Amino acid sequence: MWTATAIGIILAAVLFIFAKPILKVLGASQDTLQLAYSYLAIVAFSGPFSMISGTFSKILTSEGQPKKAMIGISAGNLLNIILDPIFILGFHWDVAGAALATLISQIVAAGYYLWYFLSKQSSLSIRIKDYLAKDKICSSVLAIGIPAALGSMIMGISVMVVNSLMSGYGDMALAGSGVATKVTMVTGMLCIGIGQGIQPLLGYCIGAKDWKRYKETFRFSLLFSFVVSAIMTGLCYIFTNQIVGAFLTDSNAYDYAFRFSRILLTTSALFGIFYVFQNSLQAMGAAVPALIINISRQGLIYIPLLYVMNSILGVNGLLWAQPVADVLSLILAVILYYVTYGRKIRQTKGIVENTAKV
Repeated sequence: MWTATAIGIILAAVLFIFAKPILKVLGASQDTLQLAYSYLAIVAFSGPFSMISGTFSKILTSEGQPKKAMIGISAGNLLNIILDPIFILGFHWDVAGAALATLISQIVAAGYYLWYFLSKQSSLSIRIKDYLAKDKICSSVLAIGIPAALGSMIMGISVMVVNSLMSGYGDMALAGSGVATKVTMVTGMLCIGIGQGIQPLLGYCIGAKDWKRYKETFRFSLLFSFVVSAIMTGLCYIFTNQIVGAFLTDSNAYDYAFRFSRILLTTSALFGIFYVFQNSLQAMGAAVPALIINISRQGLIYIPLLYVMNSILGVNGLLWAQPVADVLSLILAVILYYVTYGRKIRQTKGIVENTAKV
């Protein structure tokens, strides 16, 4: 918790100080730079609160309190939804109002989690005097955390690359691309949640060497996540007009967003399967395979495809790069999973046989 908070403070300072250079790298034009800066200069201060929320929600889930973990995240998101129209339309604060709504929401969510731990409802301590980084605590956390963190960082880098390339086709294409990504996020965020939800469950099974229950949990999760992602993809495909229309009014940007959304939705039904395999690798403590998967879909595979397909197909190629990367990454995840799973089973059998001999 304290390490995450410190990192949040450092990142907040970096974002605030270097906001304009970062935004230019991300593809902001002269027409959008000042608006983007108005937003980022305020949102940057939410860094430590966002880190606290993210850390504590995972800790609560691992502690067997997923409902309480959900309360903090849900409260923050709902408050953001309520404050946005008040600050943007009511007070006429425009982009700065949206940023302020996000900042307040993050503070409230972090406050809920801090209250939960300080009220001693948890068996865990967040007192600074109990802070430890020895006895393999740091290495154990980083073995699982670094792959996930690098995955998020690579995703940010890929967004920078996409925006930079897309800006060459104009602001309307860039706006359409951003909205299309949000359409697929409806499915993506749900599947990420399912994947993260099963990770501790699979971890418990592995720790107890209960492979029968592990298989049952894994198979159910695989089927359930696929059904959810397929249904959500279908709904997004049917209601693409309505979803895009909620974000854009400019007809040119709308046309881009609609066409781009249909391209990205071609493989979003696979999201559920991908995130189950990804989080299963992390549950097994397979640091290297998990790292490879986390940096492949949005990095090692995706970024080179962006340049190749942009040169071949132009603006459409930039969008088709994501579905192609999705398929290739899923194939890679399946291969790495079954190799790692087979190794784990052999190790378990070896331990049992050696114990029996003793």
